[in-house]
Order: sequence, then C-alpha cells, then structure tokens
Amino acid sequence: MDIKEFVKKSYIRPWDIVIIVFLILSSFLPLAVFSMQNTAQDDATKQAVLKVDGEVIKVFDLKEGGPTYTYKYEDSDGDYNLIEVSGDKIRMVESNCGDQICVQRGWISKAGETPIACLPHNLFITVEASDGSEDGSLIY
Repeated sequence: MDIKEFVKKSYIRPWDIVIIVFLILSSFLPLAVFSMQNTAQDDATKQAVLKVDGEVIKVFDLKEGGPTYTYKYEDSDGDYNLIEVSGDKIRMVESNCGDQICVQRGWISKAGETPIACLPHNLFITVEASDGSEDGSLIY
C-alpha cells in the first residue's frame, strides 16, 4: 500500500496534515522566545553590594574577564573582612570572626543568589543585576 491509498482510506484530510505540521512547528516557539530573553539577560550589568548594619559601604562592578583585586573592610572596633573580586564573582577571603562561615561560603556571581553573610560583623554581600532579574524584583 502506498501513501496515496493510505490517505484515501484513512480519515486524514490534506488540511489535517497542514494543521499538524503547523502545531509541530509552533511547539518550538517557546524555545525561541526564551532563548532571546536569556541573551538579553546576559547583557545586564551586575554589581555586588557590601552592606554593614543595612548601610551601603561599597559597590563592586562584576564584569566577566574583569580585574582581580581585594578590598579590606575594617570598622572602628577592629573587626575586618577581606573581600576578593575576580571578574564576575566575589567571595570573602578572610575574616576575624569566630565561626568563619562567611569565608566557607565561597564565590557568588548570580543575581538573587544567597548572599555572603558575616553575622558577627553584621556584614552582607549581595549580587544585584541592572535589569531587575533577581528574585522578588518587579519591573513596571
């Protein structure tokens, strides 16, 4: 049995084939839309914000392929934190707090990622994106 006989004996009509092909092709539409959105998010600039007691102390620009440098935050009590920025990521290298959880946290680089927190010094480092892509943000 060839294809013409199969089509004649079945309940499939020519427009049914057109509709099926259209539905198959349109099923790939979300893939195209989301891939375009991801390329737009890659263009967003990221910044790491250092806050102590809720007050912004310093803002670090995070750029892929950017420089590597360290910043030492020291308060009047003698507490200090040594922060390292390497391209598009940031981490706490050294601290004189007792538990060292902030040092063990490691690198962060994505907006909305769990921040680096040094609770004994009340210090937080968060990564924020210029396009508002972090969790809980709204763009009107």
